[in-house]
Formats: sequence, C-alpha cells, structure tokens
Amino acid sequence: MALIDNLFKGWGSGFLVGVGAAAVAPQVFPGLGSAVRPVAKAVIKGALAVADAVKEATAEAQEQISDLVAEVREESYHTPGDGNGAKKPAARR
Repeated sequence: MALIDNLFKGWGSGFLVGVGAAAVAPQVFPGLGSAVRPVAKAVIKGALAVADAVKEATAEAQEQISDLVAEVREESYHTPGDGNGAKKPAARR
C-alpha cells in the first residue's frame, strides 16, 4: 500500500482547489458550464476506469500471493520425515 500512498501523495490540496474551482466556475462564467460539462464527464469516466483497473490488478495480485502462501504452507507441512517415508508437520510460528 505504500506504493499507492506515495503515488497519490500531495494531491490533496490540488484536488481541493480543482473541486472548488469547478463549483465556482458556473456562477462566474455561466456560458462556460455547458462547454466544461463534457470534459468533466470524460475526466470522471477516465478516473473510474483507472480505479476499476487498479482494483482488478490488486485483486489479481492478492490472489497470486494467496496461492503462493498456500503452496509454501503445503510444501512446508510435507517436509521429509525420519527417512522411512513418514511426513512430519513443520513447526508453526
């Protein structure tokens, strides 16, 4: 999660300024609202697409890590035993 936190670090104030400007713009420039609306919709669609892609990539990575953990646990559980073919469970932490 540190990677994602660092990616969006420092966006807070700029984002708030942008939201504030978008809220005030229709009152200051009434004709500009109809021209900006399609651009705002496109930006929101893009942000939603990126959010969905990040969620999907995160879920895939989590599934792969979970599979690896299960595989390692299975392998560590079936460690070679005392030489007669018996398996002994590995020590759990």
